[in-house]
Amino acid sequence: MKVIITGATGMVGKGVLLESLDHQSVTEVLVIGRNSVELKHPKLKEIIHSDFSSFSTVKDRLTGYDACFYCMGISSAGVKEEEFKHVTYDFTLALAKLLVKINPQMTFNYVLGEGTDSTEKGRVIWARVKGKTENDILKLGFKQAFMFRPGAIIPLRDIKSRTKLYQFIYDYFMWLIKFFKFISPNSVVNTTQLGLAMINTVLRGYSDKIVKPKDIIALSQ
Repeated sequence: MKVIITGATGMVGKGVLLESLDHQSVTEVLVIGRNSVELKHPKLKEIIHSDFSSFSTVKDRLTGYDACFYCMGISSAGVKEEEFKHVTYDFTLALAKLLVKINPQMTFNYVLGEGTDSTEKGRVIWARVKGKTENDILKLGFKQAFMFRPGAIIPLRDIKSRTKLYQFIYDYFMWLIKFFKFISPNSVVNTTQLGLAMINTVLRGYSDKIVKPKDIIALSQ
């Protein structure tokens, strides 16, 4: 199968990218991003694209793919609501709406986070915006669309978070995350499990559109 990945320079996207490149069922990976992933691999293609509000200029290069793993996003910390909505909702829907027109039979996987507010009525801005994004993707008409809510993630394969706060937590409090996983193994996932789970939704589907940590672990096996 052939897959499209966004956010591949970030922690989650990098994990999904590495698993996709390694997987025998994945024959081609197209990364769309503002910056190169700076990686050489026979399966890998890249589109360096600066304007995520429109993909019309690269439309012809997006045909023939079986899935999109949308991993791009920003932290809500210190970001105004309009900017967060623009990146989280507008950018995501711009690509999703184009892809569903090109190939409605594809699988669209979107990474959000635990606490996403599907009612769109809560007080927490980021949860409300992500909830609307999630709901509107599910309405587009893809053959399959899965909303990943991984919660705490352990980065493997020397992957680093580009968000300074998150990397600080990983550097100094990884012991606490691992302890939490020890006492509640189905509540914490790693980047390898997340990547494999995304791939396996395309290969074998899944019964629930909302994919939580325990589902990610099950799908990765």
